[in-house]
Amino acid sequence: MIELKNILLVVGGSAIGGGCRYLLSMLMQQFNRTAFPAGTFVINTLGCFLIGIIYSLSDRHPETSQNMKILLASGFCGGFTTFSAFAIENLELFKNGNTLLATLYIVLSVLLGVSAAWAASAILK
Repeated sequence: MIELKNILLVVGGSAIGGGCRYLLSMLMQQFNRTAFPAGTFVINTLGCFLIGIIYSLSDRHPETSQNMKILLASGFCGGFTTFSAFAIENLELFKNGNTLLATLYIVLSVLLGVSAAWAASAILK
């Protein structure tokens, strides 16, 4: 059953996560002078690491509130990570003939994202 409280937790967490994503992306753009979308790359990797921490801590501490998991994992991380931006940026890289850069971006994002989630889980075990 869908509860209004859970929807509000996701919406609140998503708003904060989306705001953090925007701020970090703007900061990264100031320092990135290449075609590589470094802001989204860093955000996706960090988001994967954060969700690894959230799930590991909730597994380690079953008394952790389900509300907190909904707020942080579904809400904050859902608003913070940017795989939709990832998809469109890769499409643009391919359209502009940057096939090697797009391929590198895809492979590194997936490998580092999964590795970051694994590392967070391993660190907290």
